[in-house]
Amino acid sequence: MSEPSSSAAPHLRRLLDLLADNAPAEALGAVSSQARAAGVAAGDLAEVERATATALRIRGALRQHRRRELQLTALFDTAGDLAASRDLDEVLKAIVRRARMLLGTDTAYLTLPDEEAGDTYMRVTDGSVSPLFQGLRLELGHGLGGLVAQTASPYATPDYRTDERFHHTGNINAGVLDEGLVAILGVPLLLGSSRGGAGKVIGVLFAADRAPRVFSPDEVALLCSLAAHAAIAIDTARALDDTRSALDELAERNVELAEANAAVRAQSAAMRRAEESHDRLTDLVLRGRDVKDVAAAVAGLLDSPLTIHDPGGRPLAAVGPDGADFAADSMDAGWLAETAEESRTGARAVRRDGRWICAVLAGRELLAGLVLHRREELDDTDRRLFERAAVVTGLLLLLRRTVAETENRIRGELITDLLTEADRDPAGLTERGRRLGIDLDRPQLLLVAEGGVRERLAPAAMRYLFGGDIRGVSAEHAGNVVLLVEAEGTAVSAGGVARAAAAQLGQLTQAPVTVAAAGPVRGARELASAYGEAARCLRAMRVLGRTGEGACVTELGFLGVVLGNAQDVDGFVGATLGPLLEYDAQRGTHLVQTLDAYFGAGGSLIRAKDELHVHVNTVVQRLDRVQVLLGRDWNEPGRALELQLALRLHRLMEGR
Repeated sequence: MSEPSSSAAPHLRRLLDLLADNAPAEALGAVSSQARAAGVAAGDLAEVERATATALRIRGALRQHRRRELQLTALFDTAGDLAASRDLDEVLKAIVRRARMLLGTDTAYLTLPDEEAGDTYMRVTDGSVSPLFQGLRLELGHGLGGLVAQTASPYATPDYRTDERFHHTGNINAGVLDEGLVAILGVPLLLGSSRGGAGKVIGVLFAADRAPRVFSPDEVALLCSLAAHAAIAIDTARALDDTRSALDELAERNVELAEANAAVRAQSAAMRRAEESHDRLTDLVLRGRDVKDVAAAVAGLLDSPLTIHDPGGRPLAAVGPDGADFAADSMDAGWLAETAEESRTGARAVRRDGRWICAVLAGRELLAGLVLHRREELDDTDRRLFERAAVVTGLLLLLRRTVAETENRIRGELITDLLTEADRDPAGLTERGRRLGIDLDRPQLLLVAEGGVRERLAPAAMRYLFGGDIRGVSAEHAGNVVLLVEAEGTAVSAGGVARAAAAQLGQLTQAPVTVAAAGPVRGARELASAYGEAARCLRAMRVLGRTGEGACVTELGFLGVVLGNAQDVDGFVGATLGPLLEYDAQRGTHLVQTLDAYFGAGGSLIRAKDELHVHVNTVVQRLDRVQVLLGRDWNEPGRALELQLALRLHRLMEGR
């Protein structure tokens, strides 16, 4: 017999079925409403309502147990993942990823302290989209994380921006705002915690949402459990790293023991090689050999080409490893000086642009630079050998300079006699020069130099002659320095030699040096006359403000005609009026005549056209052509004076 519809039993069975099917709370709550609608008696209806409340409690407890079971399963899985991982980076990423998954938050992240910097930095993030947030560094004690680290306790905030329990800073607020975070939960990563002690905080683990959220005690406990696993995993990973480092160090020590014996044998061989090299270089000095011999010896020992350059960059010696000549161009003097200064400061050879350079010094003075053309690294033994070669080269250069200075002083006396007593015994002076290695019958250039620091100029002139491929002699005379330079085979003019000498002497004295040149000439009398011309040229350069330059009288325009011994009038007229004379000869024009009339008329176009019997426009057109040929400055006072003198001399030459 079926139960009446007004009975409570069907509704009670319905509650049990719904519980078994894990129905939602709404379905359970609807059973009492259905019983009431079915006309269940008041006493039975109260029993159904009590049963419904009990069923809802049972459902909540079952859900809580299931959630705990899922969380425990996740924690066990996390512990397994962390135990299996040996790489610290992988451990940290796994911690943060599992924290975000377990709590279902938008993002999770982990901060670790920086012992050296004294702050905390963002180590790993998961779900973050802001580079500013990912690169945050936090002062100790600042922000929610600082509060967690200081108290070793978890903290949660439903709205970070309005929470005043911790210290807000501009950079932290900016990072949190850029990431869009609102609700944040942070728990400490503790090591060594026990009953009665908080342990050591080694980091902080966070879970955060971009919307307001209240974290439940279960969620806080869950994240704390994960943090406890994480702290142990981090400590284990660090311990493994320390163990690996210790094992690697032990292995290295075993290797070092084996290498030490090899190093001792190599050092012994290197010492023998160094002794042999030292003996070889010392023998070169004792036998009075030249710097080229040093270059050849070192190039052979180091199996690389070696060049020796003077302070101006010019090569003094260039030898290949086989002893043959090595093609070497001049080096940039500035680059060589800069690199040599670095070598001098560090007292070691330096490596630049695939070459090894070592300064050759006498005190602070740069005598030369040794350049080893070798890209490979030099070991300590070869480097010391290279540096020792620089010392030997310096000694040889100083010996060579001492000899050269002595010879130069003796020869310098000949210059003094040539300039003061040339007429007394020219034949005797020529013979005396020949005995000293100076052939006065060969073309010679005579240079007179002034400027710089006076006590530095004479030694600089000697080094100028000694350091290059110039054959000559120098001496002090009448307050200046006079240089006698062999001119045979010289491809440049006297002015070119003067300019080169001015530049080099200026560099050696570190001050402007003015040089005047005369010649080439032969014989004692002509040399004395050339000195007078060079001295006059030097005075003219001083008046013209050409300090620090080099020149000869032919380069001084009309002053050269006045001051020069040869008085080359034809050359002066040709150099000054040449373009006009050539133009008139080729085209049958009258530019020279027009220019002469213009100057003769005091610069008046009207008077000039009357003198020439042409229209004024013709005069203007001709003068325009003069400007094209001579330049825009033809009517400037200094240039106009030279042109007028040349025109006068031209008229005299036409009438002779």
